[in-house]
Amino acid sequence: MFNQFNLEEIRDRARAAFIGMAIGDALGATVEFMTASEIASKYGTFRDIIGGGWLRLKPGQVTDDTEMALCIARAIVKNQGWSLETVADNFAAWLKSRPVDCGDTCRKGIRAYLLHGILESPPNEWDAGNGAAMRLLPAAIYSLPDGELLKKYVLEQAHITHNNPVSDAACICLGELLHMAICGAEKSRLRRHADGLVARFPTFHFEPYRGLATGYVVDTMQTVFHWFFRGKGFEECLVGTVNQGGDVDTTGAICGMLAGAYYGMEGIPKRWIKKMDVKVIAEIEQLVER
Repeated sequence: MFNQFNLEEIRDRARAAFIGMAIGDALGATVEFMTASEIASKYGTFRDIIGGGWLRLKPGQVTDDTEMALCIARAIVKNQGWSLETVADNFAAWLKSRPVDCGDTCRKGIRAYLLHGILESPPNEWDAGNGAAMRLLPAAIYSLPDGELLKKYVLEQAHITHNNPVSDAACICLGELLHMAICGAEKSRLRRHADGLVARFPTFHFEPYRGLATGYVVDTMQTVFHWFFRGKGFEECLVGTVNQGGDVDTTGAICGMLAGAYYGMEGIPKRWIKKMDVKVIAEIEQLVER
């Protein structure tokens, strides 16, 4: 796979995926839990990183989506390899730090690890939220170009908190799409791969788009697919996603990572990068290089 694409370009796309995720998180967090009509009424078309929102964030501040992804990336760098225990330890330390936000399913799974050392939550039909998909990017980058390692790492990190076949399917598909985009696949090929997920799990069908963008991973992926595949650039993909409303920090983060992987650093508006938390961007740059 790498032979078909310059290694520096792969690194550029991996960096863009991580920075794109953080931008989508910070942009979307301002309008999280607002409806599309509420966003339109207040902002017209919302497209600036200004902070605020129900979490009262500073401009460029990220939430649990990016913070949990950073936990995984730090674990990989610390161990110079994959260690699920270190990933879980980092999640636990993060939860103890009183983060600005943490989803209920993530909190439950991390507490089970803290109290009982449980690394794999039991299967649960109600754990089909988007909390495992939102943070998987470092596992996808580290496993390049090995598809089997991708599945192993993505599902292991997922099952600390989310053990559900629908969540699993979304995580694997998203990870595979990231592999393909980082390695330079055309959007038509990515679309065929997304259609393969729909063929296996028709509930992910995103045409016609239903307009739901909740924390349910099906709604999340439908929203991301709808706006990513119709968008003509990074900004258009992300602006469409965040103006949909709902669980926007997460739909924004996932669309941002996928669009970043596809369009690369040159596709990301400089004005958004300049508005981001400098420490977060610096750490992402450092982690990707390592």
